[in-house]
Amino acid sequence: MTAEFIKCHGSGNGFVMVDAVAEPMLATCDLASLSRAACERERGIGADGLLVLVRNTEGVFGMRMLNPDGSEAEMCGNGIRCIARLAAERYLHCDNFTLTSGGGIYPTRHAEDIFPAVPTFGSTIGVRLWSDDFRMQQSEAGDHIDRVIPELHHSLRWTAICVGNPHIVARVERIDLALLAELGERVTTLKEVFPNGVNVSLVEVRSRNTIFVATFERGAGITPSCGTAMTSSATAMALLGECDYEQVIDVLNRGGKVQCVCSKSDGLQTTLIGNATYVSAGRLTMEGGAFSYVEEQVFDAENEAWSRFTESLDNNL
Repeated sequence: MTAEFIKCHGSGNGFVMVDAVAEPMLATCDLASLSRAACERERGIGADGLLVLVRNTEGVFGMRMLNPDGSEAEMCGNGIRCIARLAAERYLHCDNFTLTSGGGIYPTRHAEDIFPAVPTFGSTIGVRLWSDDFRMQQSEAGDHIDRVIPELHHSLRWTAICVGNPHIVARVERIDLALLAELGERVTTLKEVFPNGVNVSLVEVRSRNTIFVATFERGAGITPSCGTAMTSSATAMALLGECDYEQVIDVLNRGGKVQCVCSKSDGLQTTLIGNATYVSAGRLTMEGGAFSYVEEQVFDAENEAWSRFTESLDNNL
């Protein structure tokens, strides 16, 4: 099997992206093995996940996202922006459309550039405060907002949010990546609390409507950023009164920055806005378990624009 690929990123969260609409054999291949091989950083292309553009029988475009370990995620906030760009440029040729992922439906738009020459898209993500993925003690309202999870940590106060995949978010005075790694590893042992695992985020409130987020992603570990985690973190801070509804929240991360707008006007939902940057493109081959690829194009102008953007940010821990 050979296929075209695009190496891309959303807020520094890197992906290998393929188009199963143009190359239908991708829909029937072993995507878990392809993800493990393509994301491998020494022998593969190197990425935080594999994105697959698909189209259902009703003609609606969507995303499948696989982690570097081959597991499939229900949703990826950084990835869906890259898929949105590919679908818009190749097939849809419009600024407003709908995408699917993991059974969810996501209104999506081509947004104003977050920085000059940085292609930008936004997706609106419905938010739930309950999920079968959460088995810890909840409040009488059935949610878990600003509450300790003693099995995980004795004092951190967590807010549990589902945005297509499960997240827990805790505010801290300063993010400690060693602690984050410890927490991320610990949740994998707490099957009675998180039967399907969970994404773990720590949040610094830098100022009103400006936060910094670091995340241990289920199936991937600590990555430069995680779109659904930034969505969940912005929503959690709005729930706690640290950020404002209906206002732009700047969400910094080690990979760059996105913007979130949280709303309660039509049910709890948050729009995630950020870059969809192409890094390079080429063709990959998977044959008999052996993986190889050839890079044929580098998107120098986009990479330079993204570098100028990140240099303008104060996104140090």
